[in-house]
Amino acid sequence: MADDIDFANDLVQKQIDQAVEARLALLSDIVLPSLMFCDECEEPIPEGRRLAQPGCTLCIECQSTDDLRASRYAR
Repeated sequence: MADDIDFANDLVQKQIDQAVEARLALLSDIVLPSLMFCDECEEPIPEGRRLAQPGCTLCIECQSTDDLRASRYAR
């Protein structure tokens, strides 16, 4: 009996995992529009950056600082 319950639980878990994977795949295709102003310094984000990097929220300078900070913590 426990084997049947384990099998059912495994089956349901696989279905949940597949549903979550499918939802994440859909969400990864969604690109939010770029912001007009940087979230960090509130300066305008140049149009070239917004076109080159759809969905950006930081200007180039703030993004560089953020990337540098992240790389230091990644070590």
